[in-house]
Amino acid sequence: MKFTKSTLAVTAAFAAIGLSTQAQAGATLDAVVNKGFVQCGVSDGLPGFSYTDASGQYRGIDVDVCRAVAAAVFGDANKVRFSPLTAKERFTALQSGEVDILSRNTTWTSSRDAGMGLNFAGVNYYDGQGFLVSKRLGVKSARELDGAAVCTQSGTTTELNLSDYFRANGMKYTPVNFDKSDETVKALEAGRCDVLTSDQSQLYAQRIKLAKPDDYMVLPEVISKEPLGPVVRQGDDEWFNIVRWTLFAMINAEELGVTSKNVEQEAKDSKKPDVRRLLGADGEYGKDLKLPKDWAVQIVKQVGNYGEAFERNVGMESELKIARGQNALWNKGGLQYAPPVR
Repeated sequence: MKFTKSTLAVTAAFAAIGLSTQAQAGATLDAVVNKGFVQCGVSDGLPGFSYTDASGQYRGIDVDVCRAVAAAVFGDANKVRFSPLTAKERFTALQSGEVDILSRNTTWTSSRDAGMGLNFAGVNYYDGQGFLVSKRLGVKSARELDGAAVCTQSGTTTELNLSDYFRANGMKYTPVNFDKSDETVKALEAGRCDVLTSDQSQLYAQRIKLAKPDDYMVLPEVISKEPLGPVVRQGDDEWFNIVRWTLFAMINAEELGVTSKNVEQEAKDSKKPDVRRLLGADGEYGKDLKLPKDWAVQIVKQVGNYGEAFERNVGMESELKIARGQNALWNKGGLQYAPPVR
């Protein structure tokens, strides 16, 4: 009898914990719907990823993730507001609830995923750390940087990667740290450091800000893995699923040949089962996410599929002209792969 009572007590305790957890589920979506917009944390000005154009509008591949979430939730990609954040500020802003999503060229690591109360919803850009140098320095390889002064941004994975690389290759360096990415570029241009290190995508983005970009080159070495993607707080699976499947919808749409130009026609006329499920013609997959039936239609119609967002912001249609490389679809030699809507 004592065992039975104890068992019942333990069961009741776990049930109470479960109810408490369920009570927290969906809090972010409810808050977003009540205020009428998604608050998105972005970088403090990185061309191709998140920056403001001449008219003051936010643009970039990270910005498009946020706009896509707004399109899924509200049917309106413009129902989003942006908070520019430094590398040091970004995680605190997300953890405190200041932003609903962090979409800020942020690397997915074990310590961030497991030790900071965060969940990475996926990878919207596969990257790796490299080095930007003045051609006047006369080096062709990172192996020639022994004794160099290296500019880097504080609060990023680049600091540890830099230390690891130089130590592994028996070289010494002098770190020159700054809080903002723009400060590192200005320091390189002013000669305060010999080389700037960051994710290669950032190096190409920062290079175009220089007065004479052709005087600088990105060295061939890639010294790390930097899977970048949108981040949410742990403890709200409902919101996590929405952000994750928003990104997956964009990737699946590209794979299925669904674009911003043909999505409405495909939603009406396609006979392909995968297209019909994605676009809401068959099944109730939006309902599973607590989203409207046409959630994926609105994403692709208003923001585009993954390939459209890539090319427009960082690819061959952009000033950066970065090749797809690892960010090509899995069936075209790349790493971008999304589970099916099924």
